[in-house]
Amino acid sequence: MKLSSERILTTHVGSLPRPKSLLDLILAKEEGRPVDAVAFEAQSNDAVAEVVAKQVAAGVDIASDGEMSKPSYATYVKHRVDGIGMDAAAAEKGRQVMLSLDRLDHPDFATPTGFSNVPFPACLGPLRYRDRGPLERDIAHLSAAVEKAKPVEAFMTAPSPGILTRFVVDTYYRDEDAYLEALAEVMKTEYEAIVEAGFLLQLDCPDLGSARHNQHRDKTDEEFLRIAERNVAALNAAVAKLPADRMRLHICWGNYEGPHTHDIPLAKIIDICFKARPMAFSFEAANPRHEHEWEDLKQTRIPGDKVLIPGVIDSTTNFVEHPRLIAQRICRYADIVGRERVIAGADCGFGTSANVTPMVAPSVVWAKFKSLAEGAEIATRRLRG
Repeated sequence: MKLSSERILTTHVGSLPRPKSLLDLILAKEEGRPVDAVAFEAQSNDAVAEVVAKQVAAGVDIASDGEMSKPSYATYVKHRVDGIGMDAAAAEKGRQVMLSLDRLDHPDFATPTGFSNVPFPACLGPLRYRDRGPLERDIAHLSAAVEKAKPVEAFMTAPSPGILTRFVVDTYYRDEDAYLEALAEVMKTEYEAIVEAGFLLQLDCPDLGSARHNQHRDKTDEEFLRIAERNVAALNAAVAKLPADRMRLHICWGNYEGPHTHDIPLAKIIDICFKARPMAFSFEAANPRHEHEWEDLKQTRIPGDKVLIPGVIDSTTNFVEHPRLIAQRICRYADIVGRERVIAGADCGFGTSANVTPMVAPSVVWAKFKSLAEGAEIATRRLRG
């Protein structure tokens, strides 16, 4: 993992707005309509090349493929893993899981969830990684784009076993511990392939944050924390062979603009998060429900080998944060762990799902990234004293 004692590096969470033509193909595939496979791969390759180049041009140091080929950061696994398919009853259960406590508290409030209307898949049989083709093509597309645009480093995302228990509804194992273990075993294929290809692996773990107020909304905090401990143990088993410094872990409390009044505090889950093997920890630190939690981190014993990737730009609003505000946010965390252990990031993704109408306009996303880079430059100068 590239770190710097000379300047503050910049990154983000992974997903970015997809071109309209590629969106149309992704949604057609999800709806079961015929799609020309050659055209899909050609458009995916072109989109990755373009999005990596745009990240570099905007000043993003550690870039991703933007999840260009995927319908969402989690549900894409249905195209790669045997035992996952569609089931009407499971899809309805998945829809109910999306109901969060803050939405239930405020029935007059409505906001896009960040996901398309395509139903969630289900686990219908024993899990087995069936088709490495899409994975290898994603890796090849990012490799080619990185070779051309030359970011400081590149990362690729993959969902944690814990978050897949939410987005792939189990109808086969009927025991969440057994299901989680099966997911951890099958996802090793992706985790190991990404690192072997030379990329950083980002493990997306909203199961450690947002799952408290949706998937596990009927449980107490203490019950949820035991689930989080279990999920981290399963994740650690899945990445046991991978170097910690080639991995980063991302948590969030749901990528939507809403009340968030039932979000579990970072202070309650941070020690569990730090038990995960990945070296870097990406978290929301810009939205109004969590920005104050830098004060809690000041009181937290942060392991000396951990790197912080605080979100210093919000991923759900079309405000473009001022570079000076971004610099202020960066400096808070540098004061806690030192500037060489801080990478400036975003709260969450800007294209979490292949929606036709994203929450943040694509042109605004790129303006936010330019402001992120400018803020990192200001913070660098301030931290040099």
